Amino acid sequence: MSERISVFGTGYLGATHAAGMAELGHEVIGVDVDAAKIERLSRGEVPFFEPGLPELLRRHVESGRLRFTTDAAEAAAFADIHFIGVGTPQVKNGYGADMTYVDAVIETLAPMLDGPAVILGKSTVPVGTAQRLAERVRELAPVGDGAQLGWNPEFLREGFAVEDTLRPDRLVLGVDPANPGRIEEIARRVYAQALERDTPFVVTDLATSELVKVSANAFLATKISFINAVAEVCEATGADVKDLADAIGHDARIGRKFLGAGLGFGGGCLPKDIRAFMARAGELGVDQALTFLREVDTVNMRRRQHVVDLAASEVGGSLNGARVAVLGAAFKPDSDDVRDSPALDVAGTLHLRGAQVRVHDPEAMDNAARIWPTLDFLPTAEDAVREADLVIVATEWKEFRELDPETVGRAVSHKRIIDARNCLPEQAWIDAGWTYRGMGRHSA
Repeated sequence: MSERISVFGTGYLGATHAAGMAELGHEVIGVDVDAAKIERLSRGEVPFFEPGLPELLRRHVESGRLRFTTDAAEAAAFADIHFIGVGTPQVKNGYGADMTYVDAVIETLAPMLDGPAVILGKSTVPVGTAQRLAERVRELAPVGDGAQLGWNPEFLREGFAVEDTLRPDRLVLGVDPANPGRIEEIARRVYAQALERDTPFVVTDLATSELVKVSANAFLATKISFINAVAEVCEATGADVKDLADAIGHDARIGRKFLGAGLGFGGGCLPKDIRAFMARAGELGVDQALTFLREVDTVNMRRRQHVVDLAASEVGGSLNGARVAVLGAAFKPDSDDVRDSPALDVAGTLHLRGAQVRVHDPEAMDNAARIWPTLDFLPTAEDAVREADLVIVATEWKEFRELDPETVGRAVSHKRIIDARNCLPEQAWIDAGWTYRGMGRHSA
């Protein structure tokens, strides 16, 4: 059954969700205050890199099933199901989440709801936000209790967002048990195709639904920092963290995923979400419950400095004047996102330490250049490594994993490589005469 849906916010989350809803057969209107972004989306252009999304967007813009506007009143009149997909960045000078954009959607949309409507929040918010917003919606909406709010957190992985939207591994819906209304019925209609495939559908209270996303991210961040902390011990003892991770990963209680030691996590979700989780716990008076996340964050940030220190050691102790090729600027492959990117942080720090840094990334160079305009960005990996004293693989793009060590060796001045993502075939590089340094590996 086709529904009429609006999606407020057309950034990474909102644009992907809007296109996904159109692909599922719904009529969708995307809303944003950024007129330039709306103009691009209306032409079928995605303002960021996400595999598969441009084709999806163009198909449904051309079919008329998906359109975009800056007019919230148009969206309120068109749809009776409204998704909130705006950002919740980290506040300046603090750890908490900035709720400005979420609150603005409610303050704008709710007074326009003069007929029955359901609002489903997808943004990652501090626990307690949904209850507050549900009450605010009832206060502002002319239809009163006919306007209902639930929370439907997103679990998108950058690089796999289209798949995660169309074929999610689970759906979570938070409703107020005292005012359940039609929220679950509406959500089941919206996600009918996924539910027909027996996708797990967890219906819970508002607070639990808000905690699901941040708890998942906190767990993943903890797992990543755990193996990176163990990598430090491996380097001190001569052990090999990859073999170790393989061994403990066979334990079904642990699993192998997210046990890849390396440069650590970044992006727009994990770092700011675990910090906001800690901040909210403090506000609730249970800050001691999450103090371990401070060490998770510390371990993660320490990995970046470790790579910089290792780079200095490899070139003789001083980075001043050293020619360093950094392969990667995005925080992960298949993305152009450089928010809190470990790769870009390393490149920038090397530059500040006096190195001549040349960077290549398949998709993220424009975004990276806006943050670090003083870095030298090269159009190909081959250009970046030419006459380099040291090569650092900082983002595990497929093209970097498949580099030929013999070919690269003929371009550089010195065959030194730091595999900051443990993604290269180590022995092939060593056999080609390279000094190879991995994270927590025998050769480190």
